[in-house]
Amino acid sequence: MTGKEKNEDERHVDSPLTKEEEQDVRDHQSLSSVSLYAVIHREGLEELERPGMSLWWSGVAAGIGISTSVLAEGILHTVFEGSDYQFALENFGYTVGFVLVIMGRLQLFTENTLTVILPLLNHRSLTMLGCTARLWAIVFAANMAGTLLAATLMYQLHTVPVEYIEGMNAISRHYVELEFGQAFSYGVISGFIIAGIVWMKPSVQSAAFFVIVMFTYLIAMGNFTHVIAGSTELFLLAMQGEVTLYQLCSLIFATLLGNIAGGTGLFAMLAHGQVAHEID
Repeated sequence: MTGKEKNEDERHVDSPLTKEEEQDVRDHQSLSSVSLYAVIHREGLEELERPGMSLWWSGVAAGIGISTSVLAEGILHTVFEGSDYQFALENFGYTVGFVLVIMGRLQLFTENTLTVILPLLNHRSLTMLGCTARLWAIVFAANMAGTLLAATLMYQLHTVPVEYIEGMNAISRHYVELEFGQAFSYGVISGFIIAGIVWMKPSVQSAAFFVIVMFTYLIAMGNFTHVIAGSTELFLLAMQGEVTLYQLCSLIFATLLGNIAGGTGLFAMLAHGQVAHEID
C-alpha cells in the first residue's frame, strides 16, 4: 500500500459516515446534519495535520487581514461623521476583514473553536487533545502577532492617514470601557455566531459572502466582542497611551474565554450532540 493510499484509508476509518454519506459530502448537495458534521470534521482533521509553520504564517496573515475590519470601520466613521446613520453605516466596515479571512481560508482562532473541536469530540484521547491544544496555541499567538503588526504599520509607520486613525480610535474606545464580565459575556455571543458561520459554509457555498457579511454585521451592531479583531483596537489605543498593559491583557483574556465558551462550549457541543447517536 502506497503512502497516499494509506492516508486515504486512515481518513476513511476516521470518518463517521457511510460510503453513501461520503458521496453526499463530496457533492455538497442536500447535506444532512450528519453529512454537514462530517464536512467540518474532515476539515478539522486536515487542519490538525498541517505543519506548525504553515499554521503560524496563515495565522499571522489572518491577524493582519482581520485588522482591515477596524480600518474600514475607521474610514466609514470619518466619512459619515455627523450622519444620522453613521453607526449603521460604519459597522459595515467590520465585515470586511472577516470576508477576507474566512473566504481566504486563513487561520482565524475563533473558527477553530468549532473546526478542530469536532475531531476531538469524536475521538477523545490525550493525543487528539494535545494536537488541538498545539493548533490553538500556534494560531492564537500568530493572530495576536498579526494584529500587533497591523496596528504598528497603521499607527507607528503612518501607513494610514491621521484622520482615519482618529476614526479607528473613536470606534475602538467602546471596547476599553467594558468590564471583564461584559467582555466575556459579549464574547460568548460573538463566538457562537462565528462558529455558526463555519457550520453553514458547506451548505451555502456561493452565498458564503452574504452569510459572512450578515452575521459579522450583527456582531458589530450588537457591540459583541471578538478577541482577534478587538486586539487590533486595543493595540492601537495602547500605542497612544490610552490603554494600560493590565487593561489590554484583561480584556483580551476575558474575550478569549467568551469566544471559546460560545464557539466550543455552546455551538460545538450542540453540533456534536445532535448527531452523536447517528455516527460511529
